[in-house]
Amino acid sequence: MSRATKSATFFLTYACGTASLWAEGVAPSAAKLVDFGGGWAITNAMATGWVMSALLVGLVLWLIGKPSIIPSKGQAVVESLIEGLRGIFEPIVGPRAFPTAFPILITFFTFILFHNWMGLIPGVGTMGWGHDVDGHFHLTRALIRPHNADFNGTIALALISFGAWAIIVFKFAGPKVILVDLFGNKADKNETPGWLYPVLSLVFLVVGFIEVFSIVIRPFTLSVRLFGNVFGGENLLHGTGFLFVFYFMELLVGVIQALVFTLLTSVYIGLLCNHEGGDHGHDDKPGHEAGVPH
Repeated sequence: MSRATKSATFFLTYACGTASLWAEGVAPSAAKLVDFGGGWAITNAMATGWVMSALLVGLVLWLIGKPSIIPSKGQAVVESLIEGLRGIFEPIVGPRAFPTAFPILITFFTFILFHNWMGLIPGVGTMGWGHDVDGHFHLTRALIRPHNADFNGTIALALISFGAWAIIVFKFAGPKVILVDLFGNKADKNETPGWLYPVLSLVFLVVGFIEVFSIVIRPFTLSVRLFGNVFGGENLLHGTGFLFVFYFMELLVGVIQALVFTLLTSVYIGLLCNHEGGDHGHDDKPGHEAGVPH
């Protein structure tokens, strides 16, 4: 059998998913599909992310069609999803920042959810090129790879989340509220002994620097949590031969991780925007915020 024939055979075998039972796991780094040199390349995870994003946009447009007052079945499904997520995130973010934050939150949830489930599709992560070692096939370059199983993909999501958080909190809370929240003395001066209040001010100052450090590392913690769960689940499926029970478990993990990432982003925003005095004196009631539906 020629070398080209062997390569084609290995590729087709993995395309059918039968060789996945032999797999010992998947590599943590994405394979380069197109290498431009100088560190620039299109990886299989990037290509998967683009294709899935295009499919999601097409699916939403197909479901909604031409929006109408009396919704179609597809429009009703999308609206129900939006209303359900709104009920979860609005109390956390707060009515003032919610109209600005909700588009990015629902985008995060939908994008992450479907990309988490990508690894459950037969052939994803197992279809590609490799070589035979000791009678077992070892995949060296997968054609399709889940976007969130690549750390570059999850760190990109986390950086976008951090950037959106910074923009929203500076807009709706402002630098003064942020500084007071981080370094201000939270003790009630009227109920605190005079000698203790300056000591507490020093304590809260130190705690503020610790909080700044925790804010700085948020992109890392968000990305590692998502990557670890998705990549670990991908290896679990490969190592167990894609048993049904683990398929069901990974379906739940995909939902939970999408919800956790989005909830943490909303909590970070709400910590500064969803409390009294966080909007330069604006009323906290929803009816006093322009753009919030009644």
